[in-house]
Amino acid sequence: MAALNRLHTALGTVSYPLVLPSAEEARRVGSALLAQLDDYLLPRLARLDAPLLVVVGGSTGAGKSTLVNSLIQEPVTTAGVLRPTTRSPVLVAHPENLGWFEQPHLLPGLIRTVKTSDDPNSLQVIGARGIGPGLALLDAPDVDSVVDHNRKLAAQLLAAADLWLFVTTAARYADAVPWELLKTARLRGTVIALVLDRVPLDAAAEISAHLGEMLTEHDLGAAPLFVLPETELDSRGMLPAPVIQPMQQWFARLSADPAARDAVARQTLDGALAALVPVVNGLAEAAEDQTRAAQALDERAAAAYRAAKQTVREGLQDGRLLRGEVLARWQEFVGTGEFLRTLESRVGALRDRFVAAVTGRPEPSRKLQTALESQLVTLLRGVATDAAEQAYTSWQQHPAGEPLLLPELKSASATLPEKTDRMVRDWQKWVLDLVRREAGDKRSVARGAAYAVNGAGLAVMIAVFTSTAFIPTGLEVAVGAGTTVAAQKVLEAVFGDQAIRTLATRARTELVARFDELLDAEAARYTERTAAVRLDAEPGTLLRRAAAEVESARKDIALTGSGS
Repeated sequence: MAALNRLHTALGTVSYPLVLPSAEEARRVGSALLAQLDDYLLPRLARLDAPLLVVVGGSTGAGKSTLVNSLIQEPVTTAGVLRPTTRSPVLVAHPENLGWFEQPHLLPGLIRTVKTSDDPNSLQVIGARGIGPGLALLDAPDVDSVVDHNRKLAAQLLAAADLWLFVTTAARYADAVPWELLKTARLRGTVIALVLDRVPLDAAAEISAHLGEMLTEHDLGAAPLFVLPETELDSRGMLPAPVIQPMQQWFARLSADPAARDAVARQTLDGALAALVPVVNGLAEAAEDQTRAAQALDERAAAAYRAAKQTVREGLQDGRLLRGEVLARWQEFVGTGEFLRTLESRVGALRDRFVAAVTGRPEPSRKLQTALESQLVTLLRGVATDAAEQAYTSWQQHPAGEPLLLPELKSASATLPEKTDRMVRDWQKWVLDLVRREAGDKRSVARGAAYAVNGAGLAVMIAVFTSTAFIPTGLEVAVGAGTTVAAQKVLEAVFGDQAIRTLATRARTELVARFDELLDAEAARYTERTAAVRLDAEPGTLLRRAAAEVESARKDIALTGSGS
């Protein structure tokens, strides 16, 4: 019981949300296994001495309801020419066994009723003395019904059977659908008995022989077979007594023999438990398909955004941000022409000139700060848009990816512009705070108060856009027209050589981290689409372990005495 409950929990935990070839079948099988655990395995294991449930199933029009009525010798279930006849299942038990079936032990998902019902989710429970104690007959819907719910319900009921009484006719005994279910029942170890109904007298021997060969081919040669000749029904719509008597006697012997009933219950239960392992292993493989697909999709999205992050890093290093508006505003801010001519002057004079410039020129500093912000925002929005398009295309090319896509994923998120603006402004403020902390009591900065800090901060920002930590490459010199060198000299004058290298490195690292955070949030729009799969930690291992525990417990309790 403990092992089955753990398996139940595992089956309920694992899902198959991604559209993969194995997913639909896994969802169907997983749902069926959960139903079998609830409907049959757990309640039967809890009460091995409970009455034996005989489920009467078969093809459309095979005469199941007529057979049940004839066995009981009461019109307990509706029979007729209209199809489908059986809309809700009918269970007939001896009055002394009604208590077990009226309570939702077996098939707890079906609502018990004592009246005829068209509700397919109800189970009509009837007491009748025509069936012996220790047995119950359940008239199930057609296994090949035109109504989808009826077919599913028939399969569910058959999975809850201790004994399946399969009814077919001389005209339909070779149909494919019933044989698939017979195969499933055999694999589960369900005890099976067969009824071949409406057999013409002149063809009885030939048809019986052929059916016997088919049963042998399907490893069902030992199953009891009852052949009912084609005959007129009596005035009550039941089979004549001589026709039905052999079956009535067979059930009477089963009712009178507790050991025989116990053997049937144990054989079917043991077979159903043994059949769990290969089925659950198949579900484990399907679950691992889900995990692999989710990982593949996540990697495709991650690759797109890794490329975006690399583009950002290159954009901060290759000089592209020093072009255009930023360069013009920097030149305006420090008076580049005169500024560059004084680069070779002594450091003290350079420092004094810088402080004087930034102290009295707030407007150019704001323009430079705005230009820097605009360049950074443009860079991030561009790479985020490119990454979204790349991730979208890569998911389209994966069978599990395309169904997960939403139109809005093809571009950057609607909130990205606002987030980017705020991020860049926050970074600029962070740089200014950093400069203020590092300047400390440096009189050269203190003399210029806020404007001096602002100017030094802007110089740090300019210096961030170089790849070599103040060792300008030819490209940077060409692009920046000496901007990098100017920034370096200014900052060295104010803070010293080593300090400025540290400032630039810290500012660049902080900016990259903030860029990465925004891009990670953009990538999460994709990875959250596969989050349902990632919630399952090693689902295949979980299922296999649970099935192995059930198998080990099954061998330990040795329901059939063999322990194998």
